[in-house]
Amino acid sequence: MTDYGTSFGAWRKASGAAWQDYVCHEFVTQLGDGSLPRPAFLHYLVQDYLFLIHFSRAWALAVTKANEVAEMRACAATVNALVNDEISLHIRICAEAGIDEATLFAAEEATANIAYTRYVMDAGHSGDFLDLMAALAPCVLGYGEIGARLLAEGSKTPYRDWIETYGGSDYQQVCYDVGGLIDAAVLRRLGDQPAGSPRWPALCKRFITATRLEAGFWQMGLDG
Repeated sequence: MTDYGTSFGAWRKASGAAWQDYVCHEFVTQLGDGSLPRPAFLHYLVQDYLFLIHFSRAWALAVTKANEVAEMRACAATVNALVNDEISLHIRICAEAGIDEATLFAAEEATANIAYTRYVMDAGHSGDFLDLMAALAPCVLGYGEIGARLLAEGSKTPYRDWIETYGGSDYQQVCYDVGGLIDAAVLRRLGDQPAGSPRWPALCKRFITATRLEAGFWQMGLDG
């Protein structure tokens, strides 16, 4: 497991089996060993493009929820990485398969996609900065953990480009930065013993719910 910070580690531990269901999902296994059918991967990419549009908006919302300029800068940098790097990967791979960006943007959202993205946005609108971070963390940091593991395994797979993106140094730095952002935000708002705060169980629950929705997103990819 990759260490992206104290808060993330505590939330991951609290999520128990739900975290393993997510990071070791059959979709991930097939992605790593190359057995994932190409149509399933492309279906996932189209849906993930739509997901990232909402995800970028959620990180932009985090700028407005931030209490410190440092938090605003970190969230704005994440929006930039999503819009200009991660989304670009999806556009490029789909273009190679004959799917242009206009088709991506016009695609119909799957139910699992709607459930996840709207949950994250609701966490941000109804809660504060920490609520939003707890809902965002499973995606950012889970992909980092998955990417790092699959890259280290070094299996031959046609999905090497995806693995190198999330396991590579640029995305791994994003994960360390986000983990540090979360730790600093938790310390600032809940003190150095956050588990003793009455807010902590609710934050863990947000993280766990988002983790379950991530596993559902992988399953959506497999179902095609």
